[in-house]
Amino acid sequence: MRISTKGRYALIIMENLANKYHEDRFVRLNEIASEEELSLKYLEKIIPSLNNKDFFITSRGSDGGYKLKRKPNEYTILEILEASEGSLAPVECITSNTCNRKSMCKSIGIWKELDDTINTFLENKTLEDLMEDK
Repeated sequence: MRISTKGRYALIIMENLANKYHEDRFVRLNEIASEEELSLKYLEKIIPSLNNKDFFITSRGSDGGYKLKRKPNEYTILEILEASEGSLAPVECITSNTCNRKSMCKSIGIWKELDDTINTFLENKTLEDLMEDK
């Protein structure tokens, strides 16, 4: 498993919004890009995958932007990474039935156990665990 820049930046976006959760205001993406010193254009490519999972309340206009729909401790790191990365399975055959060797594969149990371990670990970590001022 390797988390790409897309997954890491998705966590940064969510953590930035989590740190502003109690301000109860909309945060513009360009504000996040500036504060985190990240490319606005790249963040604009990531935000739809997070928005498709209904993570945000959004608003348009001069005071528009994004804010979290739920409390920071209600978002798991697993769901954020899966929204941005897709499956985190270490091998494709864990999530796909396309492998014709699956029934005779000696290593499938190891890959499944690794996948379960990764998922359990990330399910037990929340956005609140990333926040500056917990």
